[in-house]
Amino acid sequence: MLSPAPLANDLARGPAEASGHWVQTPDGLRLRLGVWRQGAKGTVLIFPGRTEYIEKYGGAAAALAEAGYTSLAIDWRGQGLSDRLVPDRLIGHVDRFSDYQRDVQTLLAAAKSLDLPKPYFLLAHSMGGCIGLRALLQGLPVQAVSFSAPMWGILFHPPAKRALAWGLSSLLHPFKLAEMRAPGTSVGSYLQEVSFEENQLSCDRQMFEMMRHQLQELPDCALGGPSLRWLNEALREMLSLHRHRAPNYPALCFVGGLETIVDPRRIQQRMAHWPEASLKVMPQAKHEFMMERPEIRKAFYRETIAHFDRHHPSA
Repeated sequence: MLSPAPLANDLARGPAEASGHWVQTPDGLRLRLGVWRQGAKGTVLIFPGRTEYIEKYGGAAAALAEAGYTSLAIDWRGQGLSDRLVPDRLIGHVDRFSDYQRDVQTLLAAAKSLDLPKPYFLLAHSMGGCIGLRALLQGLPVQAVSFSAPMWGILFHPPAKRALAWGLSSLLHPFKLAEMRAPGTSVGSYLQEVSFEENQLSCDRQMFEMMRHQLQELPDCALGGPSLRWLNEALREMLSLHRHRAPNYPALCFVGGLETIVDPRRIQQRMAHWPEASLKVMPQAKHEFMMERPEIRKAFYRETIAHFDRHHPSA
């Protein structure tokens, strides 16, 4: 069942026809969805990254609306305004990575209830790319997908931290201590803890400040570092996905030459063995293509929309 939920469209800078909706997952959690119903050509399902929230994708919805597409975005369990899973709401937590697929099914059911235009397409960023790849392997009903810096591997600095992350998170996985924040990660929102000069997300100061302003105005959407259980579940899921053949969908994938969060090597390996796939490397981009400098944002949207148009049933 759907009920009205808040959506700060003035901060999102999305298309005018915007609405927020509460939905309930099969396991009883309340999630928030956001709809920008501006186009009849089809609906783009937006899968955000870790720590993100619906309002961050207003600009993406505006670009898609200009091309005739409606957008449907989700606050994953444990972030945004959706139900948090541990007492400290600033810790990003999930019990099982497969639980995110319950969120995907809830989103699809809501798209049907809202009578959003078909066909569906997928736009997935970072952690959303990890969730999205699993959903594609399970038959997500979309025509095509565009990935932005998908989380198919995580970079550790220094690399020796990878073994520590695996060992500590695996050791504590069965215990309540696994709900603690992973050592060395942010207590609060990364955006509010780093300066523009040291940030790993964007080369565009204006967009960086816009993201910070959104969180200042939407403090309940703030999220810090992940729990040890989230970390272990993510590592296991990425390893599992790495062992799967690519799903049979037309795919477009973007990775930045200045990427320092997700592992570009894993992305290159995946895309090299994905039929009907294209990898776009943008040398001057960091992690957030939709929050990058104007020329990078425009190129990302232009190529993503062209990709969706090519694989539209009417093409």
